[in-house]
Amino acid sequence: MRRTHTCGELSKKDIGKKVTLCGWASSIRSHGKITFIDLRDRYGVTQIVLKESIEIKPEYVLKIEGLVKSRPPTTINNNILTGEIEIESSSIEIINPSKPLPIEIDDKKSFSDEIRLKYRYLDLRRNNMQNNIITRHKVTQATREYLNNQNFLEIETPLLMKSTPEGARDYLVPSRVNPGKFYSLPQSPQLYKQILMISGFDKYYQIARCLRDEDLRQDRQPEFTQIDIEMSFLDEEDIYNLIEGMLKHIFKKVLNIDIKTPFPRIKYLEAMEKYNSDKPDLRKDKNNPKEFEFCWVVDFPLFEYSKEEKRLVAMHHPFTSTKEEDLKLLDKNPEKVRARSYDIVLNGLELGGGSIRIHKEDIQKKIFDNLGIDKKTAEKRFGFLLEALSYGGPIHGGIALGLDRLVALITGTNDIREVIAFPKNKAAQCPMDGCPSEVSEKQLKELNIKLDLKKK
Repeated sequence: MRRTHTCGELSKKDIGKKVTLCGWASSIRSHGKITFIDLRDRYGVTQIVLKESIEIKPEYVLKIEGLVKSRPPTTINNNILTGEIEIESSSIEIINPSKPLPIEIDDKKSFSDEIRLKYRYLDLRRNNMQNNIITRHKVTQATREYLNNQNFLEIETPLLMKSTPEGARDYLVPSRVNPGKFYSLPQSPQLYKQILMISGFDKYYQIARCLRDEDLRQDRQPEFTQIDIEMSFLDEEDIYNLIEGMLKHIFKKVLNIDIKTPFPRIKYLEAMEKYNSDKPDLRKDKNNPKEFEFCWVVDFPLFEYSKEEKRLVAMHHPFTSTKEEDLKLLDKNPEKVRARSYDIVLNGLELGGGSIRIHKEDIQKKIFDNLGIDKKTAEKRFGFLLEALSYGGPIHGGIALGLDRLVALITGTNDIREVIAFPKNKAAQCPMDGCPSEVSEKQLKELNIKLDLKKK
């Protein structure tokens, strides 16, 4: 059944060849005894001329054998790569028929989000969705290419880790072999990548899967992907230069666009005063899609006051280093301490953020004190990091960029679900496979879990 070519490959130079194509019947047009079929795969569309009598319906999966011929001049289609040729079929095989579709494979037709997510395997056949996923692949490959050439190592970190609640809510995983104990799914690889720096791997990256149990909106999903980067023996300038070079490489590779570098740098207080936002949109024409304006927002406060928790919380995370000259303010005026942190913003949306990290055990403990995390709690949650730092932690820092958001902006959409193959809906559910779902009493018993579901 091996195909000799894809449906987007043949051209005038192939006229006279015997070929075998496989794909889906995208459209069917009958003209008397002759039927024309547009055969589609992810590479494109090829017109098939069928002279035998066989019933074909939309989205049937077909294998076609035949001869490449030139199209009559009046039927040439210059809008597709294969528009000058057609295949005169000598053999057709129905690999698999299709039931009538619940949604049409047509970019011009719109359907509700729930229908699209329920029949995601059909939604993903549409040309614009395939282009989005292909673009995501190209962005990922360009990222790897750039960082590999900069001598970074791609290192995987665990998906089952210790729960260290400080920020968004963790997803918890019960351990069967350790009754009453739980793993946490990573909100980010933050602690592991810092430990990799302590281990001597001075340039790390990962296309990292992250999970957060939080309320959803257009630019949030319970599981998402970030371009995660960490370096040793650096300062902020190293981060700025690296990321600007990486984004320049990505946009050139994927869109053939030369973005302007260096990016403007705006202090946090200036951004709030001038733009009333720490995510300023610097485009002259605000109307999210062919103009790309980046900037750095820097000099964030280290802490902000939480009215809900009635205490100081970390504006980014508790492992962010202070400005050297502000260290003395930690004891008496912690709210005035500035962080060595930075966000990268594209068209008014936060693309990513990072910081120079705390690399000394005593300063990390002092930050925990400021955050109201007592010694016992700090030891329980972060003892392994504190101990690692005590054995010689290098100056280190990094950044994480949202891959989903970057691809969404590149493809001209604000909704990251458009660039994720299998996203969840606003209730964190997957209409296609029905998760989350109930599990059996046997499974719960194996995990030593008993449910107490009160009737609403």
